[in-house]
Amino acid sequence: MRMNIAVLGAGAWGTALACHASSRHAVQLWGRDVGLMQALRTRGENTRYLPGIALPETLGFTSDLGAALAHAGASAGSGLLVLATPVAGLRNVAQTVREHAQAHVAAARPLAGSIKHVLILAKGFEQGSGLLPHAVLEQVFAGWADRPAIGVLSGPSFAQEVARGLPVALSVASADGDLMQRAVQALHGGGMRIYASGDLIGVEVGGAVKNVLAIACGVSDGLGQGLNARAALITRGLAEMSRLGMALGAQMETFMGLSGLGDLVLTCTGDLSRNRRVGLQLAAGKTLDRIVAGLGHVAEGVPTAQTILDLAHGRGVAMPITAAVADLLAGRCNATDALRALLAREPQPEARATSPLTVETPSTPGAPT
Repeated sequence: MRMNIAVLGAGAWGTALACHASSRHAVQLWGRDVGLMQALRTRGENTRYLPGIALPETLGFTSDLGAALAHAGASAGSGLLVLATPVAGLRNVAQTVREHAQAHVAAARPLAGSIKHVLILAKGFEQGSGLLPHAVLEQVFAGWADRPAIGVLSGPSFAQEVARGLPVALSVASADGDLMQRAVQALHGGGMRIYASGDLIGVEVGGAVKNVLAIACGVSDGLGQGLNARAALITRGLAEMSRLGMALGAQMETFMGLSGLGDLVLTCTGDLSRNRRVGLQLAAGKTLDRIVAGLGHVAEGVPTAQTILDLAHGRGVAMPITAAVADLLAGRCNATDALRALLAREPQPEARATSPLTVETPSTPGAPT
């Protein structure tokens, strides 16, 4: 089924997903930078975020947010609005979406209430509030009489490869079954496989924590600690991710899937990983300000590390790797000291009966035990 899709955010991931979806749907890509959007239209390439990738002629571009929202809402609620902004910009964009939609309601124009499904691409926790992306939208949309359903798309995916049409598998998660079905209809196909999940929290926690762990792996690799050390960081990092997720209400199984282990392995080992690159450069002695300025993209692990650590402390969850990364990013230690602190920890059992990793479920007649 062909549908109208508006993607808000013309960074690497937003552009890549818009490229993929435009092969079968009517897609409008929105960015607030008028000059950038004009350049995309005339050059057929996003030289700032996806250099070398030819943009499809079927893809539309606009810097008019109202036009983008009208496009997504023009098909009587059967369209899809995709928010492809970083976590730091998510609240502002969501507030603007609500204001535009409610203004159309007041003016009795056709956009009114026709945006029924919103899909989030952001990975991280909001600084200050500590909220996951879906919770930010729930807060912004609270009291909106005709508010849309909310979902997230996450998993192991580098934008450059998606834009080139290479194979990728992702998870879409929502409490709303209709939104999940619509997201699958919109994105599943070609080189992309979409798997549905009802564990919204777990999918988001995996997407947030893996960025911090990728910084740790970059530091280890940059210090020449070897592949054994990297494997240990990934494995113990997965334990940290799972502990925090379970404390927040996630399902353990989610962390063994695409948005947990899958995204963690990719981000910790792939040369296209921005967060891993941050760790590599910290190990080389570069300052964080210089590293971030040179990336040209957002590395979500940088602003997220301390927020995750604060959440973990508040729930009594041990996250030593995350703590080491947060200390390093805050300038409380250097890369060598951060690694030394991890190696100096007292021995621990790999899994404890009292650990949040052990999940007890009520027995069901006839169920395996």
